[in-house]
Amino acid sequence: MFEQSYFKPFLYFVGSVIIIEVWAAFYFPFLLNFLIIFIPIIFLGFYDAYQSHSAILRNYPVIGHLRFLMEELRPEIQQYFIESDTEGKPYNRQERSIVYQRSKGVSDTIAFGSLRDVYQVGYEWVNHSLHPAHVDPKNLTIIIGGPNCKKPYECSIYYISGMSYGALSSAAVRAMNGGAKIGKFIQSTGEGGLSPYHLEQGGDLIWQVGTGYFGCRTPDGGFDAEMFQSKAVHPNVKMIELKLSQGAKPGHGGILPAAKVTPEISEIRTVPMGEDINSPPAHREFNTPIGMLEFVQKLRDLSGGKPVGLKLCIGKRREFLSICKAIVKTQIYPDFIVVDGGEGGSGATPLEFATHVGCPAKEALIFVHNALVGFGIRDKIKISANGKVSTGFNIIHSIALGADFCGAARAFMFSVGCIQALKCNKNVCPVGVTTHDPDLMRGLVVKTKKVRVAEYHKNTLKSVAEMLGAMGLSHSSELRQWHILRRTSPTDIKHYGEIYHYLKPGELLQEPYPKDYARAVLASSADTFDHVNVD
Repeated sequence: MFEQSYFKPFLYFVGSVIIIEVWAAFYFPFLLNFLIIFIPIIFLGFYDAYQSHSAILRNYPVIGHLRFLMEELRPEIQQYFIESDTEGKPYNRQERSIVYQRSKGVSDTIAFGSLRDVYQVGYEWVNHSLHPAHVDPKNLTIIIGGPNCKKPYECSIYYISGMSYGALSSAAVRAMNGGAKIGKFIQSTGEGGLSPYHLEQGGDLIWQVGTGYFGCRTPDGGFDAEMFQSKAVHPNVKMIELKLSQGAKPGHGGILPAAKVTPEISEIRTVPMGEDINSPPAHREFNTPIGMLEFVQKLRDLSGGKPVGLKLCIGKRREFLSICKAIVKTQIYPDFIVVDGGEGGSGATPLEFATHVGCPAKEALIFVHNALVGFGIRDKIKISANGKVSTGFNIIHSIALGADFCGAARAFMFSVGCIQALKCNKNVCPVGVTTHDPDLMRGLVVKTKKVRVAEYHKNTLKSVAEMLGAMGLSHSSELRQWHILRRTSPTDIKHYGEIYHYLKPGELLQEPYPKDYARAVLASSADTFDHVNVD
């Protein structure tokens, strides 16, 4: 529960005093017993009063430690006793509970009605049909593989998005991949490389290649094509994902704190021990949109023709439009694009990046969908929406706004036991999900948790199928922006096609460009990510 701090020895001290007290009660008279308790406290008080690192302890010896105790207990007190079912962040109690229930295969129904205020501005819903349909959850898959792909992959519309071994424990990685194997869906490795734990259970994998090229890295940090090819052809690896950025820290690169770097991780990633592992912000193998697409094609060729996609968080709009122009110019198509929102999760990220950098998922998804439609290439590229996707409605919402399938990380962490302790970056996760402490990992039993991962996936897709059927639809591919309604004022309701401007095919290929896209289109170029001067 408690972090590694100077306060922890104090807790050990208090515990020791209690033990001595109990022992002394049987063998010593009252006075000696009294001295055994209070002499150490007096010494502690003198130490506190004359130390210089804490003003609280200097001014309030001994009792000042209570402040640090309360501070460390605050997240637990807040979560368990103060928050309502709909208030917690990043995920509230209701959102976490639905994952726990579906993972365990117990009832996920609620009683007495919704806790949501349906008349509050921002409330969203879908309309049902008086002629509902039956949808088989097993049919909720899509084929990923564009014109340049030789080995298309049939993918579930819901999968485990990128989480590295290192950020996750070996037990968590094995449980998730075992669940993917049972449930017949796919898991992304995250940028930390293709570890033995990703392969052990035999589940399908998306191998994510980030800016650090972990798992296919030369000693100086470049891309090792031979090493990549030897792993990319593994039968468990079904797709390749080239990571440009992620929602939690776009433009920053991944962070693995030194406390979580074990000798094994050091070997897998080919990095030194005793240091934070900070991925470079940008790739070394390319610096232009066309160069990036040529690298995509190189990865596809080296993998034997498997689907290769991009993962990114939207920042400057013209840069993504430059990629679109490069696709049109070269006819090299990424098979899929994973759109991560600025609210995405991470094991470790600077506060400013998590809070104030990167476009939120909803706007990013709509923009990427519009850009591909506007350049006439949407039908050749699949889109995955990532960022706080944990329920059937979240999946339907994202697909209606422009995605083809959805990925989730934190939701699948809940399915293996995460309690949102918010200690992912400190190697002290109390349930063994994000720690390499063997004593803590012991609590995560792979044999049990992989079944829960599969159950969560199955029951979530079941909820998607039931909602689609209630809407009178037969597949998620039939969802459109007008299926999601939003209360925009106490008396006004609009669907997303009325709230956002959705482009028509080819609108960005010739002038006049749509007004809200014109400047970004004119400032973009297939030959550079830099701004092209426009008047």
